[in-house]
Amino acid sequence: MSYKIQKSPFIVPTTDGKTIEEHWGKATDGNNDISIAHMIAPPGWSEPFQTPEFDEYTYIIKGKKQFIIDGDTIVLHAGQSIKINRNTRVQYSNPFDAECEYMAICTPAFSPDSVYREE
Repeated sequence: MSYKIQKSPFIVPTTDGKTIEEHWGKATDGNNDISIAHMIAPPGWSEPFQTPEFDEYTYIIKGKKQFIIDGDTIVLHAGQSIKINRNTRVQYSNPFDAECEYMAICTPAFSPDSVYREE
């Protein structure tokens, strides 16, 4: 077959209230080249700084999301996107009052072993 429809994305277990549905990637179909995930970050959500070994593209569907990259604070709104190059130290957060819905695409695919979150 020359195509595959994803009807049951992998729901990544989280403890911070964020919803992560991986449609394509290591956890879903064993793909090491790319991961595509639909995410919803609740108000007040944040992650520790990290320095991933993959390029990450983020497209904001609804709300807004904050990025701290190399000391710069960037806020993206619905309809905006960003590419963050691999080996860049970054922190992701939603310090705002409304949830943020977005898509994240990582090349190569996201892996917990290649994200390097700080403690």
